[in-house]
Amino acid sequence: MGALSGCRILDLAGRVSRLAVNMLTEMGAEVTSLELRGVPYSTAEPVCSRTDFSLDLGEGGGEGRFRGLVREADVLIEATAPGYLARKGLDYACLKETNPRLIMVSLTPFGQDGVYRDYLAAELTLEAIGGWMSVTGLPDAPLKLYGEQAYHTASLFAVNGILLALMDREVTGCGQHLDISIMECVAATLDHVLVRYFYDGVVSSRRGSRHWNNASAVLPAADGFILVSIHQNWETLVEWLASEGM
Repeated sequence: MGALSGCRILDLAGRVSRLAVNMLTEMGAEVTSLELRGVPYSTAEPVCSRTDFSLDLGEGGGEGRFRGLVREADVLIEATAPGYLARKGLDYACLKETNPRLIMVSLTPFGQDGVYRDYLAAELTLEAIGGWMSVTGLPDAPLKLYGEQAYHTASLFAVNGILLALMDREVTGCGQHLDISIMECVAATLDHVLVRYFYDGVVSSRRGSRHWNNASAVLPAADGFILVSIHQNWETLVEWLASEGM
């Protein structure tokens, strides 16, 4: 038994929501992963990771089966191209008529509106346009973060949003639509970058392993590398070097 025991989640987002699905499952939620065949997704990469079954909205009865799944779901996570579900009469405004308690999460590269809404994007481009690659790597060599960190970050935002929406539903009895832009999630985790720009006018840059305020750096040693945090451990470092006769 977990905090989300009895909560039924319908996942259409595949690899984009993989971390969110894992976290929600570990909290006790019952997740059904569904692939919609022939549907334009918002990412430039294959959306499938693990699916329990697939469904074609264009086939006879396909739309009815989908509505039936939504009727029994607490949460719907999707990553279709913005506007597609609306054209099919399956956007949140329509689905909440079927299930007023439904919490719908749309995970797309740039959100449901705005000038970039129809652009496709992949993990690499999201890390770049979201700002990570401008501060990751050496000055002359941008570096992509390992794995699918942009998708994972959006998943964390999605899980937080879902938990808050479930709490709100306990009070109001109504669901809601969560519009999550993956690029905005990336930008929101830039740590010091936005703060320094808006308050000091400083444009951060790539500095390799060195922290922006020189508080720490990864330095080469005789037998590998060592992380030295001068800001916090300077006295300890001096005592250590002195004990070694250096």
